[in-house]
Amino acid sequence: MRPLRAVAMASPSVESAAEAFAAIALAAVACDGELANLEIRALRQQLEFRTPYRHYSEKTMGDLLDRLLAILRGEGLSTLVTQAVSQLEGAQRETALAMAANLIHADHIQTPEELSFLSQLAEQLELGAERATQILEVISVLHRDSLAG
Repeated sequence: MRPLRAVAMASPSVESAAEAFAAIALAAVACDGELANLEIRALRQQLEFRTPYRHYSEKTMGDLLDRLLAILRGEGLSTLVTQAVSQLEGAQRETALAMAANLIHADHIQTPEELSFLSQLAEQLELGAERATQILEVISVLHRDSLAG
């Protein structure tokens, strides 16, 4: 009789630009250590009007987010972001940073963890300091409550 060998389960990984974009969004809402319902709703809203997500069924979108959550919980935020960044190119990287900033500003509270995440993400995306600063400043202006007086 042969001894039983443990079969290693392959860890999920980010395998496409579509998964990567969603992974960056998830990382943005999870970077402060909390995943509030409001943040998850904002994440889904940010994705659902974009290609290819607008064509996803509820099940397909749920499966995608479950896979990304498995990476986040099993491997950590840093691994999720590193895998995602490697799948994105040029304009996708700019949009991913803008979307992450938009999600972080959605609750009108920016924690030090969130601001640090954006800074690190901008660096990992290799957009150049000037371009990353422009993107982050525009999103900040977009969320400024200029009518609050």
